[in-house]
Amino acid sequence: MFHQEEWRPVDAWGSYWNMNSAAVVCTELDCGSVVSAKKSTEASKRPVWEIRSECFKSESALKNCLPDDENSDRRLEFICSDSVRLVQGTNRCSGRLEVKTNQSWSSVCEKDFDLQDAKVVCREIGCGSPLVHQGALYGEVEAPLGSREVLCEGSESALLNCSSRKSSGRNSCSPGQAVGLTCSGQDSFRLVGECSQCAGRLEMKHQKEWRPVDVWDRYWDMNSASAVCAELDCGSAVSVRKSKEASERPVWWMSSDCSKSGSGTKNCLLYDKNSDRSHEFICSDSVRLVQGTNRCSGRLEVKTDQSWSSVCEKDFDLQDAKVVCREIGCGPPSVLQGALYREAEAPVGSREFLCEGSESALLKCCSRKSSGRNSCSPGQAVGLTCSAPLRLVGEASRCAGILEMLHQEEWRPVVVSSDYWNMNSVAVVCAELDCGSAVSARNSKEDSVRPVWWIRSDCFQSGSALKNCLPDDKNSDQSHEFICSGLLVEPLIFLSSSTDGVSTGRKQGSELLIGSGFSIMCSIRPQYEGGSFQLIFSTSNYTQNHTLPAVNHSALFLFSAAGHAHQGTYRCVYHVYVFSYNFSSMSQPLNLTVSVSASLTALIISVVVVLLGLLGSVLVLYFKARRNQKSGPENNHHDEGSRAEGSLEEETAV
Repeated sequence: MFHQEEWRPVDAWGSYWNMNSAAVVCTELDCGSVVSAKKSTEASKRPVWEIRSECFKSESALKNCLPDDENSDRRLEFICSDSVRLVQGTNRCSGRLEVKTNQSWSSVCEKDFDLQDAKVVCREIGCGSPLVHQGALYGEVEAPLGSREVLCEGSESALLNCSSRKSSGRNSCSPGQAVGLTCSGQDSFRLVGECSQCAGRLEMKHQKEWRPVDVWDRYWDMNSASAVCAELDCGSAVSVRKSKEASERPVWWMSSDCSKSGSGTKNCLLYDKNSDRSHEFICSDSVRLVQGTNRCSGRLEVKTDQSWSSVCEKDFDLQDAKVVCREIGCGPPSVLQGALYREAEAPVGSREFLCEGSESALLKCCSRKSSGRNSCSPGQAVGLTCSAPLRLVGEASRCAGILEMLHQEEWRPVVVSSDYWNMNSVAVVCAELDCGSAVSARNSKEDSVRPVWWIRSDCFQSGSALKNCLPDDKNSDQSHEFICSGLLVEPLIFLSSSTDGVSTGRKQGSELLIGSGFSIMCSIRPQYEGGSFQLIFSTSNYTQNHTLPAVNHSALFLFSAAGHAHQGTYRCVYHVYVFSYNFSSMSQPLNLTVSVSASLTALIISVVVVLLGLLGSVLVLYFKARRNQKSGPENNHHDEGSRAEGSLEEETAV
């Protein structure tokens, strides 16, 4: 670099220096795509311009970075492709293909380019083999389209070493038909030493040489391991462990910070070193969880015949979920539900799984053709969340005790280095165990040394969940004891009424007959002795509290007669003092209404109706009798007159 009127070698240092950063150098030199970059050491130190690689993260051009005046024995060596480059892609191994001829760059029409040509380009830029070869993948053509058809055999070392001829379809190449190319980069990685291609020691091909990979462990965690498994198309990461060889040998050394920066492992910058360490991976091979919040959650996909497919929730149950969570090295399933992690992008499979729950892998379970294949709508793909492979043991509550971790199918105490171990780190543990917030933590010492899982506390500082940290196999007499705020289980609340001679206990909404005696019982599963129960009664207008000591882990609140003033919401709160702290836990609400019962109301209405009917009958008889009394004498005179008239008529006739 030329700075302050002086040319010096550049030494770049920092967390984000990788192959994407190196690509910036090739671009600024108009030298195509980056092929390789390595760091070497000189015999002695000399003046250099040192640039922090974080400058690249800010998307600043290299020439805009401010170098420091330093002395160093390190230098950077680059190889650029010179005459080919991929632009506007998602990484250095994808983009629209451009070729440099006569010092100018031009795109290539897809009619003038085939798979053999693509193999040469991917090899030339150090990116494996072609995956996708299609026009209009990476934006419209900005550079002019070339007029030559490339005729590679596939074995050439560079595209310009291939034969070519004037393109016959030059005039018919429309915008959007420029070659878009995605190279795999995957043939530069492999796992060796085991019977499966998805398990073994990680090796990388760089500068045409396969070597083991040694990664500095500052931020090397299970998320980084998942990136390796994903790049190998080997499902989810199950476990990673460091191994030590008998002697040192050449390795490709890679800073694990590269994974932290979100860069694919194939984009990391490799150093030539000697080491006696290697890393052994186990990937799940045939199952993976995608688009989740961490490696133990996501939409389930299963690989059959080298292709991934989602699983319909109708074809998957809790026993199947237990097998998957075990297979990917996570705790038991906590949530199993469709449409949790976006719509299914992979096709939905047509097999129903019939696991017993004890199998070591999902594809070892029995299965049958799904009966509901045609009824599996989008959004019904299985979404699965496995619990953290963590636990607190040794106390009455699952939210207090010694921290243990499940790794390589073995539970061990966790020992964490103390550099960044603080209450924020403890809060991470409590949160992952769904145990509320951190209350306290202390280091304890055992009587003897035993195997532990040792974790660098930097893992917390990187923002990674504890279950994603990569533990080391060590021996120690130390352990960590935690107390979280969710120490207590939830108390229960019951309503009892003896109106009909039988006491009943009911949760949630309940109704009482006005005037009846009742009681409310608060109880909790036995954890700690003593404590007290607080009964909180609330309405829209006021709140009342009653407190009783806990006897045999329960308390009974008695009420003589139910009235409208007793209508409202009741909750039980259990309070206890343990581990030198006050803890409390609240029950679900119980909503109480007080009313006259329906049967009594019906009886009163019936009685009223009968009484009204009787009263009506009495009134009718009364008024009829009165009318008869008033009309009696008049009717008698009328009858006598009638009889006299009759006698007179008879006498006249005679």
